[in-house]
Amino acid sequence: MNNMPPPPPHAGAQRPPPPPPPPSSTPGAARPPMAGGQRPPPPAPAGSQPLPQAWSPAPPGTSGAQNPGMVSQGVNPPYRPIPQQQQQQQQQFQQPGASTQLPPRPPQRPMAPQGFPPQQQQQQLYQGAAPYGAPQQSGQQRPMYAPPPSQSQPQQGHNDVASLTQQMSGMAMNQQPPAPGMAASPPPGSQQNKQRTRRVYPTASSPAAAGVPPVSGYPPVSAMQMPGYPGTCAPGYPSPAGAPITGPQTFVPGAQAPMPSSSAAYARGAGGAPVSPSGAGRPPQAQPAPYEPPKPRIDPAQMPTPISVHMHDQEIHDEQPYSTGLKTNVPLASTNFTAIDDGNSNPRFIRLTMYSVPHTEELLKATQLPLGMVVQPLADLAPTEEPVKLIDFGEEGPIRCMRCKTYINPYMVFINGGKHFVCNICRHENEVPDDYFCNLDMVGRRLDSQARPELHNGTVEFVATKDFIAREPHPATFVFAIDVTWGAVQNGMVAQAAAAIKDALYGGRGLPVGAKVAIITYDRSAHFYGLSPSLEQAQMMVVPDIHDMFVPIHEGFAADPIESRHVIEGLLDSLPSMFVQNRTAEPVLGAVVQAVHEALRTSGGKLFAFHTALPTFGPGSLKQRDDPKLHNTDKERTLYEPQDSFYRDWAVKLVESGISCNLYTFPSAPMDLATLSQLSTVTSGELYSYPGFDGKRDGRRFAADLRADVERSYGSNAVLRIRTSDGLRVDEHYGNLFMRNHVDVELAGVTSDTAIGALLQYDGRLDEKQDVYFQAALLYTTSDGQRRIRVHNIAVPCTTLIGAMFRNAEVDTSMNLIAKAAVTEALSQPLRSIRERLSDRCVQILTAYRRNCAAGSPPGQLILPEAFKLAPLYTLSLLKSPAIRGGADVPIDQRIFHMCLLRQLSVRKSMDYFYPTIVPVHALTGNQGEIDEKTGLVVLPTFARASYTMLDPAGAYLLTGDGSLIMWLGRQVPAQFLQDALGVPSLEQVDIMQHSLPELDSALNRKINAIARQILPTRAGFASLQIIRQGIDQAEVQFATKLIEDRNSDNMTYVDYVCAVHRQIQVEVRPKGPVEPKWSYN
Repeated sequence: MNNMPPPPPHAGAQRPPPPPPPPSSTPGAARPPMAGGQRPPPPAPAGSQPLPQAWSPAPPGTSGAQNPGMVSQGVNPPYRPIPQQQQQQQQQFQQPGASTQLPPRPPQRPMAPQGFPPQQQQQQLYQGAAPYGAPQQSGQQRPMYAPPPSQSQPQQGHNDVASLTQQMSGMAMNQQPPAPGMAASPPPGSQQNKQRTRRVYPTASSPAAAGVPPVSGYPPVSAMQMPGYPGTCAPGYPSPAGAPITGPQTFVPGAQAPMPSSSAAYARGAGGAPVSPSGAGRPPQAQPAPYEPPKPRIDPAQMPTPISVHMHDQEIHDEQPYSTGLKTNVPLASTNFTAIDDGNSNPRFIRLTMYSVPHTEELLKATQLPLGMVVQPLADLAPTEEPVKLIDFGEEGPIRCMRCKTYINPYMVFINGGKHFVCNICRHENEVPDDYFCNLDMVGRRLDSQARPELHNGTVEFVATKDFIAREPHPATFVFAIDVTWGAVQNGMVAQAAAAIKDALYGGRGLPVGAKVAIITYDRSAHFYGLSPSLEQAQMMVVPDIHDMFVPIHEGFAADPIESRHVIEGLLDSLPSMFVQNRTAEPVLGAVVQAVHEALRTSGGKLFAFHTALPTFGPGSLKQRDDPKLHNTDKERTLYEPQDSFYRDWAVKLVESGISCNLYTFPSAPMDLATLSQLSTVTSGELYSYPGFDGKRDGRRFAADLRADVERSYGSNAVLRIRTSDGLRVDEHYGNLFMRNHVDVELAGVTSDTAIGALLQYDGRLDEKQDVYFQAALLYTTSDGQRRIRVHNIAVPCTTLIGAMFRNAEVDTSMNLIAKAAVTEALSQPLRSIRERLSDRCVQILTAYRRNCAAGSPPGQLILPEAFKLAPLYTLSLLKSPAIRGGADVPIDQRIFHMCLLRQLSVRKSMDYFYPTIVPVHALTGNQGEIDEKTGLVVLPTFARASYTMLDPAGAYLLTGDGSLIMWLGRQVPAQFLQDALGVPSLEQVDIMQHSLPELDSALNRKINAIARQILPTRAGFASLQIIRQGIDQAEVQFATKLIEDRNSDNMTYVDYVCAVHRQIQVEVRPKGPVEPKWSYN
């Protein structure tokens, strides 16, 4: 059969009718009736599920030889399959001047805040859009696009991947994605491709390309305006009426790609002839349409999300406690569980990226999975779990291997009747001390193994002997250094800091027994205070010579907070008024660090520094170096490096003295956090940032952070060492730490939130018949001055199967470790290459699974491993993080802060960082919002997905993820809900300046408050509240950036990113073919 298009007919000639369509080639299947001249659909590609195709009938009044759905241009192009949705929409075409009866539509979901309509157009936000291609009423604008709402919150389970696979079956993902509105290219060398090369496409001057009508759902840009801000628009938002469009345009999440515009080619009059915009008919124009195969849409509701994964894991561990002796099926970090220590350490202390370790390095490289661990040595246990056992071996100390110094643990094997034991780490045979000897039972176990915690518990703590004490341990001393310059007084930081310190010392559990407190204030000079209990009020002494810093007070500089409570409270109450007239604007942070080192060099302790501005005076003075021209360039990384070595050198001195530093910053201008953050990163402290600090807005969150920081478990002068089985070694350590060699991690301070990442490397071959062992030992001084050794042990099986590796991998720990490594590499490599490697790593892992575990699947199917099906989502979230994402709109200090945050986050907190928690509170049913008597926790409703299209405009939601608490109120939220929850009758009367949930005498209000306390992180239990009203408050722009699944932060939507990853997987698994260009996400 000749596939060449027939020549155009001469004048007066009639084209002969086409032959009847051939019968169906499928036995027993009947083809649907086709109009004259219609071609049969093409066969489905081999190995894929056929997709349903709709074929448009020939419009009335056209020749039967003319292809359906096309406008004749003298040639007869090949068929064009019409999608089902477009066929239904074309059936709604009406005659000019006739009224269009649209079927009733359900209420629409709200539009994503990529652009807010004017206030007078808010009613159009939820109205149904006109059918695609239908003529528009004169003077009537198209409403904003919004997908129809679902009847209920989607419930995902294990069938997420199966549903997604079915939707993506048959997709031609092995080609570069076409531009919006363009068709995908047929396979090279195919008959369709040869026909395509002979077609004539419309040029820029042709009628088909003269104008591009907006698809229903994309309003004209001139109608977009920020509500309440006439004539202005936020960055990334459509310009107001009459203003030119500049910069990249952001479209509604989940909406279709832009289609060609309001030209006559897409409006039809009587008989199917094209009509002019005014409605008058005119002769057909030459307008061939390009090849457009049907492009199936992926249902975002079927995409894997942490919500369904965490719900399923929580249901499993709600039924029974988790025994660590299982070695696999470890609860997720976000799951509330009770662990029973049966030989392996509690997952709260140590987590591996995989719980089946490959026996060779080649097998690990074949999967591209990371092999490592995240250790949180002083993590808090659940109230239902037993505390860590303390063991005292006396002056001899704990039993250890003579070769590798591994501490005694449940996996050491006793032989020769109990006289010797074999080390599980290095396989060395050691002699058992006489006072530790015990006979063995019939299976070779010691008879006293259940009576000795070190022989059956994975985590124990030993009392350290004199061999582990370099200097006499002392109780911790907490020094609070407050910046009292003019800027700190004006923004309310001084008053808030004084109140927060007072609340932390006396409002809760307070400091550990024996801990002491000291207070320093500083501007261009340093002020020291005597806090001796014998004084009636604090004694202040000023050191103006900051270049020769010393501590003028020897007795009473550090005092017991209980004995000197009257002195400390009086000082804190008077601090705001003491410096209210201060006009000094230059804080001397470097001199304060020198003074604290001088005061605590023999005892150790912790420095809490509250700083507001760039230090430009005294020791460690810095210059302003932020250059906007370097932003979003390869040279931007020069701004991530310290300006000089002053603060790092002094941080090393603090580590030697066992002093850690937590830096609280309140910047109103760039303050070079890349340099100042060395105080916290080197000394194992933490960095906090409150940009544009306002005492009324941010005071509660600051006070909650400080109180949690003071009350949590704390140790000083610590050393961590990780030991592994022969054949493995620790290659890199990540976190806030300092290392003098390659094995000992020095931690000036360690808290219950301190998390250290370790990347493992092979130096030999593992024995697949033996388990793989790890031991993490922490030597530290407790806050009350005792020297301890906490030991964590874990054993996991060794495997030769790639399937077992993927089945027992843990995506939470893997992404935490990958994020720590990424921000560490960002100091020496461009962010663009970091982003590319993150996406490439995700592609390589999923490609390895497809090659080795799903090689027989059809090429068009998306295959995701069950344990790693959230990897694309977490990778996309990391790409959207201010620490990694591109764009010149990210301030350098904010980028540095998020880099430090990712470096110090534990696995549990990183999950909140990667995906926010969104709780619907407008439809609470049953016992939701009430405390469950069995678990003692508040019963929560099903979480909402992080997508604007999933939010109900008649609903209310609580969002948290970074320590903040946001309440989002839809435009159609019922008045009764507002009255019961917030005590106001209408949305316009809601006070957005209130920073806490009101406490009202209503059941709904009590439930919402209980839910808010439950979902907030522990350290932010009293976080400030921010209320955002849909379409009214400009803060909704920032709220939208937290919705990871939408298009924001210069990155794709979740669906688009998964498709891009799948396309790259097809490129990787394809045996031969042309080299595809690298895809990008910004």
